[in-house]
Amino acid sequence: MCLIVFAWRPTHRQPLIVAANRDEFYARPTSPLAEWLDAPGVYAGRDLEAGGTWLGIGNQGRFAALTNIRDPNQPLGRRSRGELVARFLTDEQPVEDYLAEVAGRAGEYGGFNLLLGTADSLYYLNAVDPQPQRLEAGIYGLSNAGLDTPWPKLLKAKAALTAQLDDPQPSALLRLLRDPEKAPVAELPATGVGLATETLLSSIFIASPTYGTRASSALIVNADGSRHFVEHSFGPYGGQLGEIELDV
Repeated sequence: MCLIVFAWRPTHRQPLIVAANRDEFYARPTSPLAEWLDAPGVYAGRDLEAGGTWLGIGNQGRFAALTNIRDPNQPLGRRSRGELVARFLTDEQPVEDYLAEVAGRAGEYGGFNLLLGTADSLYYLNAVDPQPQRLEAGIYGLSNAGLDTPWPKLLKAKAALTAQLDDPQPSALLRLLRDPEKAPVAELPATGVGLATETLLSSIFIASPTYGTRASSALIVNADGSRHFVEHSFGPYGGQLGEIELDV
């Protein structure tokens, strides 16, 4: 997952609104959003190479999502980051205890940002400085740096989300995730991957022959615990492959 914008409003009738894009190589095998047969009550896509996931919901109001940290000089992790989301969704461990455990072994993974929540709390953990942070009500964004790092696409996506919060609709959330406009060269971050790659990765929606946005997700959580979850999946050059819509 390479872009997540979300509104956390714990006293609102819709306490959590999420719009997120997962960017990955098209060749990496993936299954679309569905209930996991080996973990009833968990709804997520699945990375079929390592078995984890990038965003999902579980029992007892659980929510989890992940982005990687873009740094070509960081050491490779010996464990898959996607397991951090999958383990939380399939477990019953209190979120604070789980985060303390993950913080203690963050070095086993490549750089990551992790969001974990339940019906009444939402937490953030960054692998570079693994101190769990309980989030206050607000509008936030994650790409491939820290929370709310002002990359152009993140600022644009947060503004688009903010404009929808009076009446958030999955279709509108998914439209904001389809924005292909690249940032001006002068506004690109310098993450060490070269100008061509920085430019490719600077749009909200990424499309190329080999790498791009594989899934766009819209999640609306209601105060009564019900959740509306929509996923669009994509292939090379951004061609849409499928659509899943769930009410759980």
